Amino acid sequence: MEEFRKTIRRIIRRNVKQTKGEKQNNMKISDILTEKTPHLSFEVFPPKTDAAYEGVLKATEAIAELKPSYMSVTYGAGGGTSKNTVKIASHIKDKYNVPSLAHLTCVSSTKEEVHQVISQLKEAGIENILALRGDIPKESEFPLPNHYQYAYELIQDIKSQGDFCIGAACYPEGHVESEHKKDDIEHLKQKVDCGVDFLTTQMFFDNNILYNFLYRAREKGVMVPVIPGIMPVTNANQVKRILSMSGTNLPERFKAIVDRFGDNPKAMQQAGIAYATDQIIDLFANGINHVHVYSMNKPEVAAAIQANLSEILNK
Repeated sequence: MEEFRKTIRRIIRRNVKQTKGEKQNNMKISDILTEKTPHLSFEVFPPKTDAAYEGVLKATEAIAELKPSYMSVTYGAGGGTSKNTVKIASHIKDKYNVPSLAHLTCVSSTKEEVHQVISQLKEAGIENILALRGDIPKESEFPLPNHYQYAYELIQDIKSQGDFCIGAACYPEGHVESEHKKDDIEHLKQKVDCGVDFLTTQMFFDNNILYNFLYRAREKGVMVPVIPGIMPVTNANQVKRILSMSGTNLPERFKAIVDRFGDNPKAMQQAGIAYATDQIIDLFANGINHVHVYSMNKPEVAAAIQANLSEILNK
């Protein structure tokens, strides 16, 4: 009888969501974050070439069909895929009634080019922007004339151009360009004070790093919601990229998983999904209600994690 009641409740919730339709897809992330039950969101990235667009779109649609609380769409290396960022974010919102969060990276774009993208987002009805400076190109002069030097400058500009919900990045282990964690928190506070509504963290593999970061951030007056970003590592090559990009700390337990299963792709995928699921459960258990998963355009990984959390998420 209890299982029957649960099934009925799920059907009712699904029908309510469907009747919300357009209202739901236009939700701001800041409104979603007021909900006090566990929520999962996913990140996807646009294709690097037009030829790969259909394949990426198919994967994105499969993830959207999971009905996450929202989906973010990255801006691509060097900002070269910005047209597809807007296109995919709009498609997710309009076809699947899933709120979308468009990344906007300014490091390789002039202010005029950024203004054009902001106008495109506004025309598409996309209300959520994740404002990022991006990685400085190697062996390149920076900043160039008429470019942004810091993310807070971009945030101020977005704020002046519309009623957007603005997110920004934060780094639980400290930004690679900051010599001291204290300085990193002060720079973060500066970004938040310019009009940030929420923060999303870089990936981490030890939840204690996040909890310590939250304590330090709150102590310095950073009070906006912080969404943990979780990366399911499903193949050993990802580990090399992670270390080269961010220098993220890898716990011994995580290293043991890679050492044991790294040469077996199916086993590594299963173990990586299990590790990420375990991280998310711990976050939920400690009062964090919203977790963002870097799905790497893999609908099977997103679906497996959501299935592992089905009763927790009521899906």
